[in-house]
Amino acid sequence: MPDAQRLLHKRQRFEPAVVTINGHETACYLGETVATVLLAAGVGAFRRTASGAPRRPVCNMGVCFDCIVTIDGMQGQRSCMTTVRSGMQIEVADDV
Repeated sequence: MPDAQRLLHKRQRFEPAVVTINGHETACYLGETVATVLLAAGVGAFRRTASGAPRRPVCNMGVCFDCIVTIDGMQGQRSCMTTVRSGMQIEVADDV
């Protein structure tokens, strides 16, 4: 995970964890949202519209639904409202 994408200086972190994004293991921290993990991992598009336009979080509070991803095989999950768990399998529109 690129350090440049995370606030590391003087931040208290919860326990480290590992999730899988499109088949690639990615380090994260328990307590973060799935959206936070995806953004820190550099994911460009969480989902795509019917016309193929990329979408990523806009509101980060569960209103816009642009952060929809597949989590552990369940489609249509709002990544900004879901707290990460170690071992999660996350699928997004773009390859990581």
